[in-house]
Amino acid sequence: MKVLDLTQVMAGPFCCQVLADMGADVTKVEPRETGESARRSMGFKMEHGEDTAAFVAINRNKKSMTLNLKEDAAREIFYKMAREADVIVENYRPDVTKKLGVDYETLQEINPRIIYASVSGFGQTGPYAMRAGYDLIAQGMSGVMSVTGEPGGPPAKCGIPIGDLSAGLFCAFGILTACIAREETGRGQHIDTSLFEGALAFSVWETAELWSTGRIPQPFGSAHRLTAPYQALKTGDGYINVGANTQRLWARLCDAIGREELIEDPRFDTNDLRMENRAELADELEKTLARKTTDEWVDILLDAGFPAAPIHNYQQVFEDPHTIAREMMVEMDHPVEGRVKGLGIPVKLSETPGEIRRPAPLLGEHTEETLSGLGYSEEEIADLRERKII
Repeated sequence: MKVLDLTQVMAGPFCCQVLADMGADVTKVEPRETGESARRSMGFKMEHGEDTAAFVAINRNKKSMTLNLKEDAAREIFYKMAREADVIVENYRPDVTKKLGVDYETLQEINPRIIYASVSGFGQTGPYAMRAGYDLIAQGMSGVMSVTGEPGGPPAKCGIPIGDLSAGLFCAFGILTACIAREETGRGQHIDTSLFEGALAFSVWETAELWSTGRIPQPFGSAHRLTAPYQALKTGDGYINVGANTQRLWARLCDAIGREELIEDPRFDTNDLRMENRAELADELEKTLARKTTDEWVDILLDAGFPAAPIHNYQQVFEDPHTIAREMMVEMDHPVEGRVKGLGIPVKLSETPGEIRRPAPLLGEHTEETLSGLGYSEEEIADLRERKII
């Protein structure tokens, strides 16, 4: 599968990296001088080069070529690439691709089999379509921030960019669905998804509460809105997550920590009562959990067949033997930075597994290679460079 990646920052690049990890041939087409914005403007710089760690984290397994798409000669090159491509992914605002001449209608005329995926803040239609889209904005508009944080506290953002990442995943899902459809129809199609819809589509329990009870969902900190106790609780030296989401597990928890009397306590007799008295429940459990460390309680609860776990920081995550066993940290050879670390591939296929083939590309690293593959001579490539097309 040949993919042209016209995206920047996170949602689009993440979508294309998901495809690249599973074997797609992804070429990132970037502005000629600066490259995509995340190369220079997103946080921590790498140790030696100019690229940021954020760019390196979500652009592996891709090639990079530069094109000044404001120039006719650059668009002609892109059209040649589009004729041979299977998929194009872009995350501009809805009016920008038309101005550049790389919109779906134009490219579908060139290649009727093209699958053209658009990821934006709010989608290609609707009253907010032209608004700038950022993960923070999507989390606020989709309701996610209204249910994140502690009860009575201010709205809080989900710690990871759930709008960006969910939109990238849904986009990849849409692309693969369109590929299956193309096998039957012979034609591509336009895929339209957004950060707003990605975040909202993950709001499964919250909408269930709203539509079944009429209540507006509220934040519960680490607690679950449908069952209790299912949350982080304080121990003697930190916190532990406990998951008593059935009556049987609730009884098992009480037995394991030596609080059998809580099983018959009228405040906690049923799940509905435990949720109604969630604060008192947490207080009772934490009185006992304070007597031992998190690690001690984890061992006790796991031995009792009860689901429990510590809350790790990210350093602890990558020291954990299970993370290592599941190959969720990988290393790559970067031409400037040397050995760099990255997240592993989270889905394992028995016959056609994903593979880390190359690190994130340097800006324009594969421009000449790509143009040569399109039939351009060395003299023509040199001329394009001199004319600032590439």
